[in-house]
Amino acid sequence: MYRFVIFGNSGSGKSTLAHQLAEKFSIPVLDLDTIAWEANQIAVRRSHADAAKDLLNFINNNHSWVIEGCYSSLIEIALKFASEIYFLNPGIDKCLENNRNRPWERHKFTSPEEQAATFEFLQNWIQEYETRDDEFGYSSHRALFEQFNGKKQEITG
Repeated sequence: MYRFVIFGNSGSGKSTLAHQLAEKFSIPVLDLDTIAWEANQIAVRRSHADAAKDLLNFINNNHSWVIEGCYSSLIEIALKFASEIYFLNPGIDKCLENNRNRPWERHKFTSPEEQAATFEFLQNWIQEYETRDDEFGYSSHRALFEQFNGKKQEITG
């Protein structure tokens, strides 16, 4: 049984690692962005209860899985079921570079142009990671990593 949770800043490589693990072990991936936001509505956050329900449905309906995202409130739920976690912490500059080179994410945006319209916002968002004090920030992710007692890796640089 493989139950991986991957978290870190936007642009840290979460999706890339998630898809590598999914391919290696032939297991499904849940990108938390797909349950945290209302479908077909830009920047409308779903209720935590609805997103948590979808997360638990995914966990309960799949023996093995990869879950990736930056939402500490949802990651905290997934950690209770995880066999291994990865905290991706390559540094702000690497995250900014990865964001500049991000391919079109069809599961999040209806067109490359729609995704491109979010670029500047996301670049600024990435730069605030170490000072942000919400569920998306470094301090929140660090706390999740430290509290997990199972197999874990922090990937830097």
